[in-house]
Amino acid sequence: MTTDNRVRNHALVRHLLLPTVFLTVALLGGLRVGAETGAFVFVAPPLVTLLLAALLMILFVRGRTLKPSRWLNGELHPLENVSHALTLVTLFFASAQSFNSVLPEAGLFRWLFSFFFLWTLWNNLFSSFDARRLLRSLAALFATAFVLKHMLLASLYDTEGGWLKRVAALLLEGLTLGTLDAPAFAPASGYISFFALALYVGGLVLLPSTPDERGAATAEEARAVIDNYRQLSITEQEFVRQVITMPDRMPRRTHASDATERLLIGRESSVDAVEVDDEADDMEATDLTPDDKPDT
Repeated sequence: MTTDNRVRNHALVRHLLLPTVFLTVALLGGLRVGAETGAFVFVAPPLVTLLLAALLMILFVRGRTLKPSRWLNGELHPLENVSHALTLVTLFFASAQSFNSVLPEAGLFRWLFSFFFLWTLWNNLFSSFDARRLLRSLAALFATAFVLKHMLLASLYDTEGGWLKRVAALLLEGLTLGTLDAPAFAPASGYISFFALALYVGGLVLLPSTPDERGAATAEEARAVIDNYRQLSITEQEFVRQVITMPDRMPRRTHASDATERLLIGRESSVDAVEVDDEADDMEATDLTPDDKPDT
């Protein structure tokens, strides 16, 4: 029953939850609230966000966050391939809209932010990392961009004159700020962006590298074996290592086979290894005859 529930939960996440989350991010990433009218304004993703999303998908594959050959292959049912393809498509557009939500809409800062994202993703293509490290890096990247745009630049673009705009006007007195101008939006746009980015990062956490339930079950079994191995004594752990590394040269002590059984099955052995050694020594001592005893 537990296995059936696990399979159903994995299928629910894969076929329903993930596409819904990424589709929601794709819709909210370009949503803004007008500063004057309070109306919703949809900002289409610029071309640079599609390039950033393509680089990010390559990073997902390189960091083993995604294994496309397991998501789309001829051994799956056609409906599964269609569902997986839709999930990957929504992931791509959600990535593009996540970048769109933290990019300034116009001006010099838009190009500076774009260059910052491109430089970071390009460097990551040649770095060694795993899926967990990639997720942490993306979370920090989007958090930094969010703070810069919706907290610092929002004050600069404030029509009533935010503190950053007054400081910039003081430092650049006599110079034009035309290259820094951008459309002003209501503070509610920041809340929408925060919600979209939180959904996107949460979707990445739930995204499995492979949709195969057998792979997930194998990982659970591997973790169970590791936990059982840590519960063994030092002598039993040494025996297990010897069995794995040198299967042809089995140790002389046969009682340690209980360690292997405990490791794979997870049951507690009823006899301690040291006690078995003591009993074996006692039996050998009682079986010795006077003629067998060594000369002194």
